[in-house]
Amino acid sequence: MNAIISASELAGLLADPAPERPAGSAAPVLLDVRWQLSTATASGQAPFDGRAAHAAGHLPGAVYVDLDADLAGPPGPAGRHPLPDVEHFGAAMRAAGVREDRPVVVYDGGQGWAAARAWWLLRWAGHPDVRVLDGGIAAWDGPSATGAEEPEPGDFRPRPGALPLLDADGAAALARTGVLLDARAGERYRGEVEPIDPVGGHIPGAVSAPTTENATAAGTLLPAAELADRFKALGVTEGTEVGVYCGSGVSAAHQVLALAVAGVPAALYVGSWSEWSADPGRPVAVGPDPQ
Repeated sequence: MNAIISASELAGLLADPAPERPAGSAAPVLLDVRWQLSTATASGQAPFDGRAAHAAGHLPGAVYVDLDADLAGPPGPAGRHPLPDVEHFGAAMRAAGVREDRPVVVYDGGQGWAAARAWWLLRWAGHPDVRVLDGGIAAWDGPSATGAEEPEPGDFRPRPGALPLLDADGAAALARTGVLLDARAGERYRGEVEPIDPVGGHIPGAVSAPTTENATAAGTLLPAAELADRFKALGVTEGTEVGVYCGSGVSAAHQVLALAVAGVPAALYVGSWSEWSADPGRPVAVGPDPQ
């Protein structure tokens, strides 16, 4: 199953009646995960309000999901966006209408990071059919709705472990035995700047692979063949064990998504640099060289 869906394909699935949908199959549950990393702009503007953006306009039937509240636990030593409590996550997904027997399509404002975090969590928690709207709401030219949605409660019960997960020790080991990709911007990897975490640099042995280079200027993912070539150039060959981290486990989920589109399974280090750098006992490498 492809991990992404185009706006035109989604429009076909949502059509009523939908000729593309096999008889008796259900239309997808839609989740709106619009989110912005920074809590305020340098000019002093108010933080981005995903719920307000959802109320102002969203795909018909889409339910808003809050990344910070529903797709992550409280920030702390385990990172800025650690795994959420499984029971809390399951309750949030049921409240959003997620069912075991219905596919799910998630979207965000276009960057794809937040939607990929929702995709990864649902897949990790055992949902068999989740896709990301390629290009997010910016790619959608169909009908829209306003206000809040009140979905029928779902029945999804998380079964964690369906996708591979790394902790700090596992990430350190993988950097020596396989390929550990650092999805942050190159200057953060090299330690030239660090706007968020206590120290700049990277996990020794990790390879710089900014997530932004997986997408087109329009925000859609590169074709699968181009993604495969990119990861091959970064050392990902057949049989290579691959892991990904970023600042707090959000943009790295998008890299895992891109790898999946390229046909490469990869583990996510959810704690990422925000967890790694919070422990002064862990080594830090700087500069362009992985070591």
